[in-house]
Amino acid sequence: MEKAMYFLDQKDMPTHWYNILPDLPEPLPPIVHPGTKEPCPMDMPLPPPLFPDAINKQEFSTERYIEIPEEVQAAYRTYRPTVLHRAYRLEKALDTPAKIFYKYEGTSQAGSHKPNTAIAQAYYAKKEGFKRMATETGAGQWGSALAMGCVFFDLECKVYMVRVSYNQKPYRRILMETWGAKVVPSPSQDTDVGRGLLTEDPQHPGSLGIAISEACEDAFANDDTKYSIGSVANHVLLHQTIIGEETRKQMEMADAYPDIIVGCIGGGSNFAGQFLPWIRDKISGKKPDMRIICVEPQAAPSLTKGPYTWDFGDIAGLAPILKMYTLGHTFIPSPIHAGGLRYHGMAPIICHLYKLGLVEARAEYQIPVFEAGVKFARTEGIITAPEPCHDLKVAIDEALKCKESGESKTILIAHSGHGHFDLGAYDEYLSGKMQDYEYPEEKVKEALASLPKV
Repeated sequence: MEKAMYFLDQKDMPTHWYNILPDLPEPLPPIVHPGTKEPCPMDMPLPPPLFPDAINKQEFSTERYIEIPEEVQAAYRTYRPTVLHRAYRLEKALDTPAKIFYKYEGTSQAGSHKPNTAIAQAYYAKKEGFKRMATETGAGQWGSALAMGCVFFDLECKVYMVRVSYNQKPYRRILMETWGAKVVPSPSQDTDVGRGLLTEDPQHPGSLGIAISEACEDAFANDDTKYSIGSVANHVLLHQTIIGEETRKQMEMADAYPDIIVGCIGGGSNFAGQFLPWIRDKISGKKPDMRIICVEPQAAPSLTKGPYTWDFGDIAGLAPILKMYTLGHTFIPSPIHAGGLRYHGMAPIICHLYKLGLVEARAEYQIPVFEAGVKFARTEGIITAPEPCHDLKVAIDEALKCKESGESKTILIAHSGHGHFDLGAYDEYLSGKMQDYEYPEEKVKEALASLPKV
């Protein structure tokens, strides 16, 4: 009988993160300082008030492998290694010759991949003597993970949660508060940025760009506080490569190698964590025909419809300026249930790889995405978060193409987490009340008019 699950022993868990930067065919564009509008020096690539020194050094490190500190490995071992699954029941339901695997990150205490970087960031802040961390969160997965990471290292945690998600997902807030975090809806009354926006619109739905601005303002205003980001930045993608490094070992156990890797992208950390350890084989020529498909929502299609240009990472212009595909830092996405994908831009590494033609991108509507999530639940049994439902949709599409062509391709899904706190969204879908959102072209044009002059 063929195995359906591939377990990695804890003694075989990777001890190093993989850094893609030395292996890029062309160097990544520099980060630009939000104040001076000048490229940041490589020895201090991020404005120093925001991040711990160790994080600043990792952002543009030239080391191919960076050792994971033992204290971080010990925390990882409370939930890692995670399991690689073969989706036999889904394959049978689709009647496809494709082999479908998924690496499932939903077994962490926070229910997603996010602790992989939250724990590392909390560790470095604690080691450098800081007492608090401030962050943003969309759907609440990142805020949950950082709350957990902070309690592991005895740090206070302040979370600015996008208001629409704060209202949609109360159990995420309760989870964060159970771990000791203070959570406020963003825009909030706790910052100048938030107060200004609430004066203009007391019912402002918020956005990740706004929540980032509030968290950055908090960090700037308190000497004992460091800002923490859950996606986009190079160091976050670096920490997430523990996923792909584990998966390479597990796929070898399964005697399989992916022809297609699929994952959702909002800021890009989950999927990059999976595919970066594989894309080096494509860059080196070992597997030149490997397809890497990034999936984003139609409501915020930065990679598929945004220009590749310089933009702020937040609405107030406090965060560094990045070269990325963007919809404009003032853009407010529609209130889709995949709150973690409601971001105006994309990780510079993913944007760079997309520009070089090494990865693909697709945008999907909300209703067919949930249709795929329900099919997955009724075959594999896992209730998937709205975000990775996007990759399920595209993976199913690719498997059905294999059925039509008769080709037996190996598909690897980056499954970032469970949807146990998203049952309200499933209820909306199952009751026929869910709606799709079109690409808001006029709003994007308006937001792009305020791009920074670099």
